[in-house]
Amino acid sequence: MNQIKEMGYLCHIDDNGYITNESDLKNVGTEFRRALHSIQDYLLSFLPKEIHSIYIRGSVPRGLGIEGVSDIDVLVITHFKPENLTLDWVEKAEKEINKENSSLNGVELGFYHLNEVMESKYFFIISFMLKTHSICIYGKDLRPSLPNYKAGHALANDHIIKIRSQIDSAKSDLEGNEDVEDIKDCCIWIMKLIVRCGLALVIIDEGTYTRDLYPAYKLFSRHYPQKKKEMRQALEFAINPSLNPRELLPFLDTFGGWMVRKADDWLNVHNPTEIKNLPVV
Repeated sequence: MNQIKEMGYLCHIDDNGYITNESDLKNVGTEFRRALHSIQDYLLSFLPKEIHSIYIRGSVPRGLGIEGVSDIDVLVITHFKPENLTLDWVEKAEKEINKENSSLNGVELGFYHLNEVMESKYFFIISFMLKTHSICIYGKDLRPSLPNYKAGHALANDHIIKIRSQIDSAKSDLEGNEDVEDIKDCCIWIMKLIVRCGLALVIIDEGTYTRDLYPAYKLFSRHYPQKKKEMRQALEFAINPSLNPRELLPFLDTFGGWMVRKADDWLNVHNPTEIKNLPVV
C-alpha cells in the first residue's frame, strides 16, 4: 500500500496574478533524457509529417522526477484532428517506451489538434497545460503564442462544470464491473477528478493552483473542514485504489453527490448559463 506523502507544490503566481511555468528542459535529469529521445523517435516514426510539436509535463520537467517512480505525460500537437489519424499503435508504443526506459514508471501519449490548441479566446485545458506546466521537446514551441492564465473563474470552471457527468460516468462503469484493472483505472481517474474539483471550488478565494493532489486536498479542507475526512478518503482512493465497486459506489453516491451539489452552487453564482469554456481574462 502506498503511503500518502505530504508533498507537492503550488504554482508560482507572478505580480500580475498569472501562473508562471516553472518547467524547464534544464531540470530534466540525465536519467530521463534517453526516455525523451525514445518518445520523440517513436512518435516521428509513426507520424513523420503529421506532428507540429511535442511537449512533456509532470514532475520530470520540474526537476522533481524520481527514477523508476515518475511517469511522463506527453502532449502531441498535430496538424490534423486526432480522429483523422491512425493511432492504433499508441497503446503498444506506450508499453514499449516504458519497457525500454527503466527510468520511467509509465508514459501516456495524448494527441491534440493545432487549431484547437491555438484558439486562445476561450479556456482549453490543453492550452493551459502547455503554457503553465510543459516544455517543448520537438517542433515550434507554441507557448509564447498562448495567453497567460490566472487561477480564476475560467480554470475553476473547467474542473467544476464536468464533475457531474464524470461521476455519473464512473458510476456507470463500476456498476456490475468485474474487470479488476478496469475498476482500478476508473477509481484512480474519478478520485483524482474529485480532489481537483475540490480545489477548484476554492481557487478564486485562494488565488492559486496545483496539479498535485495533496496540496489540493489541504486547500479544500481549509475551506470545508466538515468534509476533510471524505476528501482524505478520495485522496486515499486515488493513491491506493479500491477494487471493490460495492465500496466505491456508495462513496460516489454520498460524497460524490455532495460535490455535485457544491459544483451546482458554484455554477449558479459564477456561470449560471453553464458555458463549457469561459473566456480567458
